Amino acid sequence: MTRWAAFAGITLAVLSLLLVLARASQSLVGPHHGERRRLDRLDDGADHLDATTATAPDHDSPAAATLESSPPAPTTAALLANVAVSHGLFAVLLVGGIWLTGVPASALGVTDAPASTGLLAVAVGLGVGVAISLANAVAAGLADALGTDPSRELRELLAPESAGGWVVLLGVVLPVIAGFEELLFRAALVGGFAAGFDVSPWPLAVLSSVAFAAGHGAQGRLGVLVTGLLGLALAVAFVVTNSLLVVVVAHYVVNAAEFVAVEGLDWRPFGR
Repeated sequence: MTRWAAFAGITLAVLSLLLVLARASQSLVGPHHGERRRLDRLDDGADHLDATTATAPDHDSPAAATLESSPPAPTTAALLANVAVSHGLFAVLLVGGIWLTGVPASALGVTDAPASTGLLAVAVGLGVGVAISLANAVAAGLADALGTDPSRELRELLAPESAGGWVVLLGVVLPVIAGFEELLFRAALVGGFAAGFDVSPWPLAVLSSVAFAAGHGAQGRLGVLVTGLLGLALAVAFVVTNSLLVVVVAHYVVNAAEFVAVEGLDWRPFGR
């Protein structure tokens, strides 16, 4: 017998812990740290300049003074490890809670149907991910051109600077993020709650998207809004397809495409 109340309690506890951790981590990915990394990159590329062609200012700029007074920026490796480990631990807690409470896999969007767990689900996930990525690219490109890209600081902090780092990001960190966040925000909060408490999944889709947005406060107010819309799109895809695999694939494609296009290939469709 499924213990739905216990499942709900465990799910909400994991959600609460995630939101608390996200709130505590916002100071690690603030704008000053992103600016520090950009200045460091400029400094690295300026070593070859002739000292006679560039004169250092006699006083520090306000931005430099602010950076000097801010906490040390975490390294990319440390941030990636923190994200992977924290999300992995939360995933273990949630999966353990699902197993202990006897929640059926079908309530979470996992069935034997090809559209749920087969190649068809992967294909649908790729299609959904590409569609969302195109919309996201246009929005992010416009925001970047206007100097208001909400994800820029976080992307720059997480973007690797070596081939090995990209392998870790694309092969470990992003899959862990996509898998855990879809299991929590779509499978559990939408599918599980709808099945367990006999309610419509649509209001749950909206509420889970609000919670999803709240967990991305490091991207600023505009970033929270954009993330909320992304979460809603993924929630709609989950309700329509009843497939966890579809939204996991779609989520991964959106994240990977943004990192590769913007940080890896330095693609700016509307300029900088």
